[in-house]
Amino acid sequence: MKAPQAKKIQKTLEIHHNKRIDNYFWLNERENPEVIEYLNEENAYADFVMKDTEDLQELLFEEMKSRYKKDDESLPYFFNEYWYMVRYEDGKEYPIFCRKYKSLHHDEEIVLDVNILAEGKTFFETGSIAVSPNNQLASFSSDSVGRRIYSIYFKNLKTGEILHDEIPNTTGKAVWANDNEHIFYIRKDDSLRAFQVYRHKLGTPSSEDILIFHEKDETFDVNVFKTKSLQYIFIASSSSISDEHWFIPSDNVFADWAVIQPRIEDLEYSVEHYKDEFYIITNAHEATNFKIVKTKIAKCGMENWIDVIPHRPEVLLEGFEIFKEFLVLEEREKGLLQIKIIDEKNNKYHYLPFSDPTYTSYIGINLEFDTEVLRYGYTSLTQPSSTYEYNMREKTTKLLKQQEVLGGKFFPENYISERIWANSRDGKSKIPISLVYHKDTKKNKDTPLLLYGYGSYGHTVDASFSNVRLSILDRGFIYAIAHIRGGEYLGREWYEEGKMLFKKNTFFDFIDAGKHLIKENYTSSKHLYAMGGSAGGLLVGAAINYEPNLFNGVVAQVPFVDVVTTMLDETIPLTTGEYDEWGNPNNEEYYHYIKEYSPYDNVEAKAYPNILITAGLHDSQVQYWEPAKWTAKLRELKTDDNILIFKTDMSAGHGGASGRFESLKEEALEFAFLLKLEKEKND
Repeated sequence: MKAPQAKKIQKTLEIHHNKRIDNYFWLNERENPEVIEYLNEENAYADFVMKDTEDLQELLFEEMKSRYKKDDESLPYFFNEYWYMVRYEDGKEYPIFCRKYKSLHHDEEIVLDVNILAEGKTFFETGSIAVSPNNQLASFSSDSVGRRIYSIYFKNLKTGEILHDEIPNTTGKAVWANDNEHIFYIRKDDSLRAFQVYRHKLGTPSSEDILIFHEKDETFDVNVFKTKSLQYIFIASSSSISDEHWFIPSDNVFADWAVIQPRIEDLEYSVEHYKDEFYIITNAHEATNFKIVKTKIAKCGMENWIDVIPHRPEVLLEGFEIFKEFLVLEEREKGLLQIKIIDEKNNKYHYLPFSDPTYTSYIGINLEFDTEVLRYGYTSLTQPSSTYEYNMREKTTKLLKQQEVLGGKFFPENYISERIWANSRDGKSKIPISLVYHKDTKKNKDTPLLLYGYGSYGHTVDASFSNVRLSILDRGFIYAIAHIRGGEYLGREWYEEGKMLFKKNTFFDFIDAGKHLIKENYTSSKHLYAMGGSAGGLLVGAAINYEPNLFNGVVAQVPFVDVVTTMLDETIPLTTGEYDEWGNPNNEEYYHYIKEYSPYDNVEAKAYPNILITAGLHDSQVQYWEPAKWTAKLRELKTDDNILIFKTDMSAGHGGASGRFESLKEEALEFAFLLKLEKEKND
């Protein structure tokens, strides 16, 4: 079967006296039958190329699926007289949200069975569920397309009746006022930016809802939430570099909204409430790695903020939890997350003890103030996700739940994790790399190694367990995460050094991490593979333009690869809000810098590695035409005979297939692709 080649229709794009020729621009015509035909042809070609792996894909899928407990149930948590949990039933794809009154021994009440709602739909996703303060009603939201545009509905929990109220075009989130008849929600504009907060009264049409807040700055998104105390409702308006918070008492939906601190460029903050004070985590006054302050509710402007936890240059403060007698901090030092317990009676502190060389820890769901018990989570590359209960007074730990890995073949002691450091080419930094492999895997030039990276938005990919990943670890692969600049693994400056006019550091760090792994004899270019999704797809796309011979194969999941064109199109979802991440190419300096690394703009007539590219037709974050255009241009220009396949999920969006197990088929395809390449290298 011959590889498809999209037709060429020349389009000239010009700005700053610079012309770009885009022969595949027409692929953005979603309603054009020729576009759909091309995507289907690519899907058919991908199936043809991977036909010899069909049995392997099925084996991998069943293997991955078999490790999950089919009738699993989440750890219950207590809130407002009820125990809440989420469970799955054997043979069903979607969750069942349920609760029990006061005691776990009481009969179960089903809040929402998503399996019933999803019947007959090729895609279905629940946004959020919120129960009213009097426990009699629930709001829930759903998306049946995959573009993360949710409609909100309401259910009477006493009768099971779905009410007539329906609110379309929302983010899916609803926050109840304490009167049990009003909710606040967020609408999206044409570019899918969350920009307006509305108040809805049950029993009235959504056309009569009251606009509460309209964010006119296109670089800001809005959010709405309730404090842990349940006493205040907040509207947060945020860009990448600035925040503004407004609030009212939850008991009075008609109150005037008060502002904590008006927005200032480069001032970030978020708020929590306790007693008569607001606790605020912020970067105010050059607190680059953030600090915690507090202020009286009646006087909450920045001039009244008092330091509680001062800024420390060597420690990134990521979060906190307030208790009556304790303050708990999430800190990141030298890349590793730590949980710090401060006894506010005597101001003494201690850290929870963690022993893995690389891991993830986090504060769990803690809804009570007056308790000395903390719930926290822990996972590592070799340890399944676990939730613990820790008595902060007695310093005792109790395991509440650990992710089960079924099949009888997983034993943590059979796997080894490491953290190593690579030198960056600019000589300024060392790049952390987390690794895991089976104890029987030998590290040498013939060892297959999958290097994963992301490196954008300050998002840190921490070392966590994956029972899906076992399928390649048990087949001799080493799995590595490059903690590159653009994330916050080594603090806020690590992020700042990988964005805007420093973005190339992200790509070079990834390349340097790969070269270091080769140098240290973990693998060789013949057996090195790269993987990244979304902005991570941009990462691997740029990496193979710079160093096409470094990798044997690449998996680019929903890759953001047409950076210049996308960032110049303000009608595309999320564009304007990302100027603080990539720069605005309407500015000539940013235009030329972005153009120098944009994967689509830099495809050349040269040999590329084997490549698997994926997309979702309804993707709201990376439009399907970016990977489609990239594929077409690679097909046109590449000079090698290596595999290039492009797979589009015609019924899904950015997150891939819905349902509990359907997404495993995508991972089975990706692993089968890697194993196919490795087999061909060894044959």
